[in-house]
Amino acid sequence: MLNKVNREIPDEFLKNGKEVYQGKFYMDGKYVKKAAPTTKIFEKPVDSKLCSSIREACEKCGAKDGITISFHSELRNGDYVMSMVTKVLIEEMGLKDITIAASSLGDAQDLIADYIEQGKVVGIQTSGIRGRIGEVVSAGKLKTPAIIRSHGGRPRAIEAGEVHIDIAFLAAASSDEWGNAKGTGGKNNFGSIGFGIGDARYADHTVIITDTLVDFPNLPAPISTVDVDCVCLVDEIGNPNKIASKEARFTDNPRELMMAENIAKIIAATPYFKDGFSFQTGVGGPSLAVNRFLEDYMVEKNIKMSFALGGVSSAICKLLDKGLVKSIIDVQDFDLGAIEHFTNNPKHFEVSSSEYANPANKSAYVNKLDFVVLSALEIDTNFNVNVITGSDGVLRGAPGGHPDTAAGSKCCIIVTPLTRGRMATVCENVVTITTPGDCVDILVTDYGIAVNPLRQDLVECLDKAGIKHVSIEELKNKAYSLVGTPADLKWEDKVVAIVEARDGTILDVVRKIIDKKINLLYYVCMHIHIFLKVAYEKNK
Repeated sequence: MLNKVNREIPDEFLKNGKEVYQGKFYMDGKYVKKAAPTTKIFEKPVDSKLCSSIREACEKCGAKDGITISFHSELRNGDYVMSMVTKVLIEEMGLKDITIAASSLGDAQDLIADYIEQGKVVGIQTSGIRGRIGEVVSAGKLKTPAIIRSHGGRPRAIEAGEVHIDIAFLAAASSDEWGNAKGTGGKNNFGSIGFGIGDARYADHTVIITDTLVDFPNLPAPISTVDVDCVCLVDEIGNPNKIASKEARFTDNPRELMMAENIAKIIAATPYFKDGFSFQTGVGGPSLAVNRFLEDYMVEKNIKMSFALGGVSSAICKLLDKGLVKSIIDVQDFDLGAIEHFTNNPKHFEVSSSEYANPANKSAYVNKLDFVVLSALEIDTNFNVNVITGSDGVLRGAPGGHPDTAAGSKCCIIVTPLTRGRMATVCENVVTITTPGDCVDILVTDYGIAVNPLRQDLVECLDKAGIKHVSIEELKNKAYSLVGTPADLKWEDKVVAIVEARDGTILDVVRKIIDKKINLLYYVCMHIHIFLKVAYEKNK
């Protein structure tokens, strides 16, 4: 069936009430019944829930073949817990047919790729797939299609009962023997534990894994003992130095700074830029750089931000220190500076991923956003954005909160260079749609600005402010003139991943890539052809 963004969704995935994507507010006003969590009754007095090992905790929680286990990704590339636990379950206990429902997967969990190839891990449900896991899934080695959801779509699915977690294994920077756990107070702090809160509440069993055991009561605790079965003490839960990815960096690139400055001009030109506005940025260099230029406009107009939201970086914390931001709402923290700030500043407020972005709630904080600035791997002429598959079709990214904030905000701005290497970032059709075009308002590139025709009000704002803009088709044509028209990718019929919109409807599917060697040869030939064609046109 063809969905609202013109992607063909195979009928085999439209079962048990599952629908295709039909627009960003299709579900608005409908009622949904949330699933009740299953809990084990602890009537007898318990002094401690501490286990001698992860294996003991697994056995107490009834780990068996076919279970679904979950993890949070607050430690990002510094996480040790997921590999630690899966090694116990698969290598020590010999379990198989396991589904992993993690908030995100990356290089730190490369071991999982081995278990997929061995047929021990048969299902993946997550908000992001990177590294070797992305490669093996793209190659069709996972027994069932991976299900990819946004940070809001994941708790929606858990609370709806679409994802039933048998055991949640949750890293904690500190915990007491009863399982009151948090992302601070230990030797490896990671800040907000927002991705783990819902897992603890809805999983049949919850195991807290910490490297810092503190005296009872470890309060206030975002994860409460009432949701915890077992506590495990390990040497190290992870390395916080690896939380900040290479993308989450402050840029000194003149091109990126120019784009950031233009974004600040656009924000200042809209009616939403007024005292008490709200804001969130993504983790890309240009996105983060917006903060420094936005500060000047805020000071000039004597405007303060009511709250900043989401994955929090040091940049926004500095604005709070200057009195330009009244509060910060954290679902995760992107760097050590933000973690320290979260730990010590009472103006930070920790929320679960459900509170942050679940569209099936009566409110989600993303729906209170005025502005969001986000990056893109590619964007097409219908303003559809891809942040999950590379130009070769391999899974190597994460929707994260991208679709949630785009849909919820009053003004969604995408920032990306027009080309990356020899690839056009602005194109006719993106490889995979992760954020629909009806959620995107403005595109900022190093070659110009484009406004979604659906937002004529913003067109008028930019015209009034004297900010030049062009059609997105013009930007696409410019990109193609620089690097050539890309050839269509070659796919097999097999679906390896399903991309859900935040409301649970199916937005797109990812098919199996062709053999890697053939794929490489194809791309080498394609780029040689493009290079020669461009050179010929220039010298004619």
